[in-house]
Amino acid sequence: MPNTPQLPSIPDNALEWRAIRSPGPGGQNVNKVATAIQLRVYLAKAGLLPAVRARLEKLAGRRVSTEAVLSIEANRFRSQERNRADAWERFEALLARALVKPKRRIPTRVPSGERRQRVDDKTKRGATKRLRRTTGGED
Repeated sequence: MPNTPQLPSIPDNALEWRAIRSPGPGGQNVNKVATAIQLRVYLAKAGLLPAVRARLEKLAGRRVSTEAVLSIEANRFRSQERNRADAWERFEALLARALVKPKRRIPTRVPSGERRQRVDDKTKRGATKRLRRTTGGED
């Protein structure tokens, strides 16, 4: 992306890397080796601007705990190194999306001609319904 903002550096004390066992089938390698990676980012220690942090929490959704800890699990690959790189890339992509300030919506107005046409249509429809009424005189 040509307009990607410069990513802020996250201090090491805000990151926690944990190797966990990968779920699913896979035989001996999956049962013995902790190849999946869980990246935990403590957002309070990350040093992000409040607006960026709020957008990051909104984008991450349920991956952010009530203690403001973002958790990303990576287990697509068989090796721990590739899963570590995958988790970091996913975090960087999420952070890059949070750094982009959303465009402000400019509310539009209904044109006056369209409003006039709507009132005219309602008047004609009301007149049609009035003509259908029966008079209350003779039975």
